Amino acid sequence: LFPYTTLFRSLPEVGSLRMFVSGHAYRRFLPHFQNEDRTYLVTFNSSKRWTLPPSARDLVLSHVQCEHWKRIWISIAVVMPDHVHIIGTPMSDDLGETFPLAVILKGIKGSSARSVNRLLDRRGAVWQSESFDHELRRDESLTQKADYVAMNPVRKGLAERPEDYPWLWIPE
Repeated sequence: LFPYTTLFRSLPEVGSLRMFVSGHAYRRFLPHFQNEDRTYLVTFNSSKRWTLPPSARDLVLSHVQCEHWKRIWISIAVVMPDHVHIIGTPMSDDLGETFPLAVILKGIKGSSARSVNRLLDRRGAVWQSESFDHELRRDESLTQKADYVAMNPVRKGLAERPEDYPWLWIPE
């Protein structure tokens, strides 16, 4: 399996006793709850599960990487042909307020959609409006979820090993 020892040396502290004290909640089709100082596995799909060509996946990954250390600390991300997985911990702004996942995802999805449409000379939705987010509850859960994300291209037959997949990113 893919070695994660280097990945977990620099992870921010996850977990907090302040459940919902100043968290965020919103609902679209799925309920979304966000607590401060928590790590999340987020998945969003392409519109109508459209297959993104490789050049579009390059752009999407660059937009994900752009958010690292700006509004979210990203542990691992993968851009699959028709969806994206990100494991990350939302950061705080200058006033100490945690960036809402909805704002972070709107930034990633909106900017990447504009870039992909421009690249491919097309119009219309690139991403489904709804995203799935799951709060990781334990450090060992982070290891398990990171392994799931990294092995996704292998399970789908897109690479023999995670490190062979060009759209898998683990910050150094």
